[in-house]
Amino acid sequence: MRKLGFDSQKYIEEQSKFILERVNNYDKLYLEFGGKLIGDKHAKRVLPGFDEDSKIKILQKLKDKAEVIICVYAGDIERNKIRGDYGITYDMDILKSIDEFNEYGLSVNSVLITRYSGQPSTKIFINKLEKRNIKVYTHEAIEGYPYNIDQIVSDEGFGKNPYIPTTKPIVVITAPGAGSGKLATSLSQIYHENRLGRVAGYSKFETFPVWNIPLKHPLNIAYEAATVDLKDVNMMDSFHFEAYGEVAVNYNRDLETFPVIKRIIERITNKESVFKSPTDMGVNRVGFGIIDDEVVKEASKEEIIRRCFDTECFYKRGMVDEDVVNRIQLIMEEMELKKEDRLSVIPAREYAENLKKLSTEEGVNPISVMAFELPTGEIVTGRTSDLMDASAAAILNSIKRLANISDDILLLSPVILETIQKMKVEELGNKMTALNANEVLIALSISAVTNPTAQLAYEQLANLDGVEAHSTVMLNKDDEQVLKKLGMNVTSDPVFSSENLFYI
Repeated sequence: MRKLGFDSQKYIEEQSKFILERVNNYDKLYLEFGGKLIGDKHAKRVLPGFDEDSKIKILQKLKDKAEVIICVYAGDIERNKIRGDYGITYDMDILKSIDEFNEYGLSVNSVLITRYSGQPSTKIFINKLEKRNIKVYTHEAIEGYPYNIDQIVSDEGFGKNPYIPTTKPIVVITAPGAGSGKLATSLSQIYHENRLGRVAGYSKFETFPVWNIPLKHPLNIAYEAATVDLKDVNMMDSFHFEAYGEVAVNYNRDLETFPVIKRIIERITNKESVFKSPTDMGVNRVGFGIIDDEVVKEASKEEIIRRCFDTECFYKRGMVDEDVVNRIQLIMEEMELKKEDRLSVIPAREYAENLKKLSTEEGVNPISVMAFELPTGEIVTGRTSDLMDASAAAILNSIKRLANISDDILLLSPVILETIQKMKVEELGNKMTALNANEVLIALSISAVTNPTAQLAYEQLANLDGVEAHSTVMLNKDDEQVLKKLGMNVTSDPVFSSENLFYI
């Protein structure tokens, strides 16, 4: 059984209470949400016991007082930016988010397109939303933002932005990713609220870094590793220390922009800001949910190693520059970590090396092996064969082990698998002959209807949640998504699975 380091229920209660205390100071509070509102996998990994949907459950407790505005930068839609955790584009993520908010009973006010200048793909997206009766607003870029305060706080700055009417005291500003314009949206709304004679405030709900734990705590370093491409660096909040004599942790971007944000708010309201530091602006109480610091430290170190693998794979695919790789490697050295500290890495590599020695083929593709570290502590491997790929093989081998089914017993008839494979290649024209994880899982679910042994194995799929997995080659998108949907934490060596450019 996995050790817990975090109490989600305590956190949800504490966080909800604190937000309500903050909103009592205003007619309306614009609450900028950083990170993921739903399915926060990073927080779940580094804080064992964290409910990945904690943030949305906090809002659900406040649903009678809250509504949501979703921001997205037009340029991200235009270039089809992908959310790495879901493998979908930002525009699709917004549609997904609206559905999920509705399921939780949260009111979605509108979608705001930021820095809009008539981009063609964005126009299509706006039309799609409006056809589904979703309100859409657009903001143009403001010249000199965020430093030219005279321009920003004027009729030619925030004054040009349309005001978004809201009806509830808490307005959550969220987005699919960084750089979407959440802060500018919040400040623009406060500008218009002030013109209408209302007292509006701003606060930020950013889970990481955690302000009330040490600067070099592995949990905070794991945040740096997660945002290594953004060059985020944790720092002591000097403003907070000067004002209160207390040490608090924040990060470079918030510290750099705090004086400007403070001046903008003061210019809008004609009052001295109540905030003395960027930490004051935050409402995050996640640090108070930690119940076992050692468990959190170990989980955070594991996450840093995962992020190192991810970054090296991104570099191999041309998605990040070399300086990003250098940065993550410095973090690894700082924390005295090695990639081989991840328990599933060496068994996968050793199995692949042994298969390579046994192979008589010349110039073959890299050997694809996956190793799973099961909740029992056992390591189970799977390799790519003519019939199925390594991900599918490792899944089947693992659920057989968890169900205490002998290796000699076949869960799926080779005849059935070969028939599926024949249809895939001959009828559907797929050049990837080996069955992938999704295809094998569908076959397993069908077999489970009539085969009691297959049913026993099928019932173990839920126990793959939280399993640590490593692949000796970079996985294709389909397999990676299936493994993540099963709740597994997957890493890969930065090696292409074949010389093919498309069919990999």
